Amino acid sequence: MAQLEVQDLHLSFGGLSALNGVSLAVDPGEIFAIIGPNGAGKTCILNCICRFYHPDKGKILFEDRDVSQLASHKVAGLGIARTFQNIELFQGMTVLDNIKLGAHVHLRSGFLSGGFYWGKARKEEVKLRQEIEERIIDLLEIQAIRKKIVGTLPYGLQKRVELARALAMQPKILLLDEPMAGMNLEETEDMARFILDINEERKVAIVLIEHDMGVVMDISDRVFVLDFGTKIAEGPPEEIQHNEHVINAYLGGSDAAFSKLGLTGRDSA
Repeated sequence: MAQLEVQDLHLSFGGLSALNGVSLAVDPGEIFAIIGPNGAGKTCILNCICRFYHPDKGKILFEDRDVSQLASHKVAGLGIARTFQNIELFQGMTVLDNIKLGAHVHLRSGFLSGGFYWGKARKEEVKLRQEIEERIIDLLEIQAIRKKIVGTLPYGLQKRVELARALAMQPKILLLDEPMAGMNLEETEDMARFILDINEERKVAIVLIEHDMGVVMDISDRVFVLDFGTKIAEGPPEEIQHNEHVINAYLGGSDAAFSKLGLTGRDSA
């Protein structure tokens, strides 16, 4: 049974259709990539899942529960976490404090105990810090910067901190919106490795939006292709890589398109 299902999703802004009857299903533990040209509607899907956008029509099911009408913080509380295309961190706060904010949705201590930092609030804080420092920070190899102010860090490290904050939400499924955007080759390889480690060690399903086709084809279990808000293909990477509709619609059918998808030329198709 699919862990996440999007059924017949329609979204428009004024007279402009962003999503037109999109349906997809993500299985537990898989890496599911969504690709397509700029403006195809990829981020719109994530925004509808997280309830930042309210679709005109359609249904979203998470673990067989309809979340289509829930508030965004309720969706997060169910175990759906995400990162953003543009970094959304508190630039004046430390790395550790930014990551801890990700777990806020799960904290249960009351106003008084939290204000005076005693009892349940203190126990939750100690447990949270232990989880972050012993597992998340260690996994993403950011021990050396945990006390640094986020705004002083290079872009690649800030993207890693944002991923750490999403992990602090204890997700069952992780939505990653262009996690490698703006990174150099070494940073991209590191991020791809972290995504694979998270998927394998934590058994977390991952929905990945990414323009780096090398990464998509290397780490994804299935690839979903969107063009002008409509699904044009879905399947394993090797099948999508040779799909003529994908090559024509997504990359224009040029020789450069074949190269970008990892093919050596038109004969490869």
